[in-house]
Amino acid sequence: MKKKTIVAAGGIVSNEQQQLLLIFRRGVWDLPKGKLDKGETIEACAVREVEEETGIRNILLGDSISVTYHEYYDKWVKADVIKETHWFAMQITGNQVLVPQTEEDIEQIQWVEGREVKKYYNNMHKNIIEVLDRYLQKAGI
Repeated sequence: MKKKTIVAAGGIVSNEQQQLLLIFRRGVWDLPKGKLDKGETIEACAVREVEEETGIRNILLGDSISVTYHEYYDKWVKADVIKETHWFAMQITGNQVLVPQTEEDIEQIQWVEGREVKKYYNNMHKNIIEVLDRYLQKAGI
């Protein structure tokens, strides 16, 4: 039986100090992302999800970074699914207030220096590390 594919989008957000935004959810460091709503573009989904999960606004959407795939058990679908996540570079300006979306189990949001982000890799999912590595390489960090 073919597994259902869930489409999602998210981003690597940088600020004016070239720091990257990480979220801490369900015991691991992660990047903000979420599921595509019916009738929504993948780009609009990426921006909306980052806004909802972090509280930041006025996001400048940049280039596509990559698409990742991973399997998990979806409690709403009640089946194993494949999650296809589209990742984008994003930028914000100003000193914005970060508000973790606790309904999504986000406990903490942190700005991390680009070259320091690899220190978090030992507590991160493999596909998130791959997205960050691709971003860091493109950014020359």
